[in-house]
Amino acid sequence: MTDRTIPVIAYGPLSPYLLEGLESRFAVHRLAADAAPDALPDAVRNARALVSFGALGASAAVMDALPALEIVSLFSVGYDKVDVDHARAKGIRVTNTPDVLTDDVADLAVGLLFATVRNIAANDRMVRAGAWARGESPALSARVTGRRIGILGLGRIGRAIAARLEPVAGEIVYHNRRPAPDTGYRYIADPIAFARESEAIIVATSGGPEAAKLVDAAMLDALGPQGVIVNISRGSVIDEPALVAALAERRIAGAGLDVFADEPHVPEALLAMDHVVLQPHQGSATVLTRQAMADLALANLDAHFAGRELLTPVV
Repeated sequence: MTDRTIPVIAYGPLSPYLLEGLESRFAVHRLAADAAPDALPDAVRNARALVSFGALGASAAVMDALPALEIVSLFSVGYDKVDVDHARAKGIRVTNTPDVLTDDVADLAVGLLFATVRNIAANDRMVRAGAWARGESPALSARVTGRRIGILGLGRIGRAIAARLEPVAGEIVYHNRRPAPDTGYRYIADPIAFARESEAIIVATSGGPEAAKLVDAAMLDALGPQGVIVNISRGSVIDEPALVAALAERRIAGAGLDVFADEPHVPEALLAMDHVVLQPHQGSATVLTRQAMADLALANLDAHFAGRELLTPVV
């Protein structure tokens, strides 16, 4: 649908592809991520839609500052930064972009697991620094094949990760809010028991207040000194200071992290750790997936303003 009289906010930094799609359809107003909600210009306050991304979302204050707001279209699968209860109370629709990024996020999770266990990033740094040429030998690594791999959160992405690891895992177990008996994987209801039985944990659960610091010091201790953890979910799901301490004290063997509690800021202690692999939140960051996410965010807006059913509603 194209109606350039409809005011729409592009909130924070969005991809050029998404911005182009918005500007070809609507009257687009840019709004910086740090804009004060109580000092918005009238053109912005009259917006009927807000397009945002997962790490920024839409707070209650932002929604209250936009009296004509009808829909928040997210360029992400995660919506923990959107005050969903407030949106529901105000009758504001919220959509996200699930499914289209599942494969790429699952691929990165598996890549981080192998990179962490096999010392791939540390060995790369060693070669680049000339240490190998000087005769130094890299430390022997552990192995992925045969490990019992625990998936924390067996949703769309968790299942895609498990399917990729089936050929090499000794066993796949999972912890979820509830069992998923159609998968054939072993469900472990207690999170500490789940961590104790896992030789590697991949965090794929959704974020939000209920999942905050779900992986705490007790879970990390249960994972143990040979265990590794990979997080492609949300940084808030892991108690970050507890993780840093567990890594520093070698109470776990390593970590592969794509997300952090205060992005883009990464705890400085992690930067010097060779047994940690770091990524700048790249789970969905492929050309095709980012275009598919933008297309879905636009399609939800098109459907809303044409009076059709939303494709991927959250609220």
